[in-house]
Amino acid sequence: MVAGFGMIKKLSSSLEKLVLTDAVLLNLYKSTGELAHLGELFARYKALVYGVCLKYLKDRDDAKDAVMQVFEKLIQSLHQHEIENFKSWLYVTTRNHCLMQLRAKKGKFTEEFSPDLMENQLLLHPEHEPELETNLTKLEQCIETLITKQQQCVRLFYLDERCYKEVADTTGFTLNQVKSYIQNGKRNLKLCMERND
Repeated sequence: MVAGFGMIKKLSSSLEKLVLTDAVLLNLYKSTGELAHLGELFARYKALVYGVCLKYLKDRDDAKDAVMQVFEKLIQSLHQHEIENFKSWLYVTTRNHCLMQLRAKKGKFTEEFSPDLMENQLLLHPEHEPELETNLTKLEQCIETLITKQQQCVRLFYLDERCYKEVADTTGFTLNQVKSYIQNGKRNLKLCMERND
């Protein structure tokens, strides 16, 4: 009888150490709406999200704020998307969030500077245009070169963060057509970006 109790104790201890997969936590959150499940899932990738935010925003405080904004965005957007690989989806969502912030900031700085401030231009601004902005401009130009169907699917899938099914519903294309347009569009974008380097 004591041996049976010891076995139960070991089994109980093993179950406590059981780590739920991303997919299980995601499904638990979607079905129950409990933030504890989302919090546990997000905690696994918080460092990744912070790293991506810091890479794009180049400011620790802005990156910390963006991490919280991404988490808040997940509360709603997870219910709207079919996610196969949470880590990859989270990376793309984070990157897109940062890019949108950078675009929003770009239009806000219209204040005129005194000539004294302009003397310090080399200290305040890098000598070359930021690589990120250059790549965004190239990407936009390359997207414009895609055929209309590829353009439409690529924008919906990557920029609007919609899943294949949502893209198909929005465009009226079949699921296989959507996947084909996205795959071919992605390949054409890569070739275009490489040509423009």
